[in-house]
Parts: sequence; structure tokens; C-alpha cells
Amino acid sequence: MSDDLNVAHRPELRSPTLITAFRGWNDGGQGASLAGGYLAKIWNAARFAEIDPEGFFDFQATRPHVSFIEGTTRRIDWPDNAFYHAEIPGLERDAVLMLGIEPNLRWRTFTGLVADLAKDLGVEMVITLGSLLADVPHTRPAPVTGGASDPELIERLGLQRSRYEGPTGIVGVLHDACGRAGIPSVSLWAAVPHYVSLAPSPRAALALCQRLSDILDAEIDTAELDEAADRYSEQVTEAVASDEETAAYVAELEQRAEMIEDEEELPSGESLAAELTRFLRERDDAENGDQEGPSEQP
Repeated sequence: MSDDLNVAHRPELRSPTLITAFRGWNDGGQGASLAGGYLAKIWNAARFAEIDPEGFFDFQATRPHVSFIEGTTRRIDWPDNAFYHAEIPGLERDAVLMLGIEPNLRWRTFTGLVADLAKDLGVEMVITLGSLLADVPHTRPAPVTGGASDPELIERLGLQRSRYEGPTGIVGVLHDACGRAGIPSVSLWAAVPHYVSLAPSPRAALALCQRLSDILDAEIDTAELDEAADRYSEQVTEAVASDEETAAYVAELEQRAEMIEDEEELPSGESLAAELTRFLRERDDAENGDQEGPSEQP
């Protein structure tokens, strides 16, 4: 293994699936990172490895944080990309969770480390979680699109072949690394209302966990996320009601959602990909205008 990867111990795993969630560009409304952290919590995941941030981050762009331990000792918290292992309740298989932050540098080396570790652990499938901003109302369940390149996975899991073209984040590069390593991979994306992009979206995290449950054929206890999603909807509704223009726009989105429900179909993968393309184009235009660093959205 590379010096960039620190493995404290190698867990004994049963037919493992690797599930990843990165904060940053691929994490609109923090839907993906909320879902990944929630899974680690309810599955009592144990940390066993991490990638050294030194070679993969520009610390002026992604700065370490200073914190106090018991109010006295100062500690530097560096950008963290860590691996955890856990049993999946009800299944004769285990999960490896990778939770972290999209790196700034050396993406091919970074994703190669992940793919190599996955092969060494006997990972049978990689599932990436992502969330993107789209024209969807906060009052409806978050649409989730699932994509894969492997025809067998597409057929067996009811996924779609990705046809997206355009800028990509670390998730897209990781899927390429998995393909070269011969590891089947699945990409799940939840749509987050763009008019509340700065608020963490438990509704998106809930939708990702529910779709993941279907793919794994496992029950995932989402009670805590259900409650958080209800509170989120109430709080956003209250905030939206104070602005007539936004309220009218949300009402229009709800009408569109009702039409879709009447037709008994959800937004297609292609429509969500189109939303992603539009958002990335607008984001790139904004960044070129103000020369800020990369956004923390997909």
C-alpha cells in the first residue's frame, strides 16, 4: 500500500460493499454527507484507515481547523478522508464506508488508492452518494436517480445508464477508477431544492438511504431522518411563506410535482442530469466572474 494510505488494521469482511460520501462539490445541501454519516452512526461503524491529507489538499483552499480539547489543549483538525467498516443488519455481508472531503489535488492518485484498497478488501460493489441542486419543491420526497455503466447492474437493480457529459467531481473520477480496476459501481444522486441550497437537507439524505436500502435489499432504520425531514419541511415552509415571490415559485414547483405524480413517474435520470449540467454551467460562469474557489455543490 502507498504511504498516503494509513491502515490501522485490516478488518475481516463478508462480501463487502463500499459506500462513499464526500463533502464538497458533490454534496448539494449536504444530502450525501448527511446520509453517509447517518449510516455510520446507526451501523456502529468502526474506523480502520484514512488517507493522509498532505498530498491531496491545498490547505489555503481547504483549511485545517483549530479546536480545543477540554478547553485547554489546542488541536489541529486536518481535512479527513477515512474508512469505516460495519455489519449491515439483516445481511450476510458487510459495508465499508468512506466519509470525507473532495480533495483539491492528485485526483487520479487519490481515486487509485481507494480502488486499490477496495480490491484488497474484496469489495464486490462501490456505491457513491451524491446530491445536486435542482428545480424541485421541498414539500415532496427528494427524487433520486441511480446510474451505472455495467449492463448487469442496470438490469438487476433497475438503474439507468449515465449519459451525463460535462464537468465532474471526485465521484465521477472514482467511478472511472473503479471501472479500470474491474469493480462494479453505482452512482446515486438526490435532488435538493436550489432555493434552500445552504440548509442541510435531511430529506435528501432520507431519499438516498431509502434508495440504498432497495439496492442492498436491506432494511435501513430511517426513523431519525424521517423526523428530521418533517422538521426541515416545516421550517422551510415557514421561511418561504415570508417571501411572496419565492412562495409563488414553490407553488409552481408543487404543481409540476403533482402532474408528475398523476402520470405515476418520477423525474428521469436524464432530466436530473440536465439539471446538473445547467447548475454546473451557471456555477462555472459565476466562478469565472468572481474567481472564487470551487463551490461546495455538485
